[in-house]
Amino acid sequence: MSILPMILMASAMFFPLQPGESLPPLKGEFLTGRQAQLPEAASGRVALLALGFTYNSRFPVEAWISRFRKDFGDNSHATFYEIPMIGGMARLGKWFIDSGMRKGTPRSDQENVITVYGGTDSWKQRVGCQSQDAAYLILIDKHGVVRWRYSGAFDEEAYKDLHVQVTALLR
Repeated sequence: MSILPMILMASAMFFPLQPGESLPPLKGEFLTGRQAQLPEAASGRVALLALGFTYNSRFPVEAWISRFRKDFGDNSHATFYEIPMIGGMARLGKWFIDSGMRKGTPRSDQENVITVYGGTDSWKQRVGCQSQDAAYLILIDKHGVVRWRYSGAFDEEAYKDLHVQVTALLR
């Protein structure tokens, strides 16, 4: 195989995820300490994944999740995951970081938070990261296929679109 097809194949793995593509495996750990892997952890449910790459990204992530929970939190066929993506030297503080997140997260929500240490560069590419402080949202269907994407702060018009997508997938 010549070098050009190999380069094209390698780079194709890191283009932003598009609706209709399967979610690549995303491995991390629930705040409860149990290992997590998406899309398997969604257990055949429609799931909103909210990735954040910095401490400041937690604010837009929480805004999106709060609204999603309000509308779909009682539906057993829908779920969400807050996914702090921690790279670089911050990984050395895993115990401290996880401990702080556990203290700030109600026990009932700890299976909805998946911390991911390492591999952040490839996920930044997959979500088309332009601003590290933004929330990166991926809606997957019951089969782990990407159905909707968005990045940024909470936006009412974008949320209406998400709501329509989730409602259609739950039918």
